Amino acid sequence: MSTTQSERLRGLLEPLVAARDLDLEEIEVTPAGKRRVLRIVVDSDEGVQLDECAELSREASQVLDDSDAMGGAPYTLEVTSPGADRPLTELRHYRRAVGRLIKAQLHEGGELVARIIAVDDAGLDLEVPGVKGRKPTARRLSFDEIAKARVELEFNRKSDKSDKRDEKIDENKEEA
Repeated sequence: MSTTQSERLRGLLEPLVAARDLDLEEIEVTPAGKRRVLRIVVDSDEGVQLDECAELSREASQVLDDSDAMGGAPYTLEVTSPGADRPLTELRHYRRAVGRLIKAQLHEGGELVARIIAVDDAGLDLEVPGVKGRKPTARRLSFDEIAKARVELEFNRKSDKSDKRDEKIDENKEEA
């Protein structure tokens, strides 16, 4: 996608996303046979619900149809939230991951698997799990030390009500 098209799409879509108190994480146009796929990735501190994606998709479709930002060729519109394997690249990503286990590749080499306890503008306060029955240890990691990081999926994690996203999921299950 050209920079001009990307900037134009961002200019059209960002106000729609912001009006729903969401963050526009990514806009991606990829070829898919004779069509193209326009993928809009949104997120928020509370996570994104399926209904929000559907409503935003309808609004975005109308705005895109009224403009010529996608040109005349057919395309498929997808509005989604980031996947579990999304890299942590922004301060807000780390803040949203407080209480979660992450794997960080370090600039100095090696990797670190630890739970985020707190986040500030300079870095992370982490709890590094103990090995072979040892107690966890605290560690401070500055953002400058991190080459790349992502949340580690935990399938047998103990229930922790400090994780807002898990609470939101539990609430939605109860309502269903």
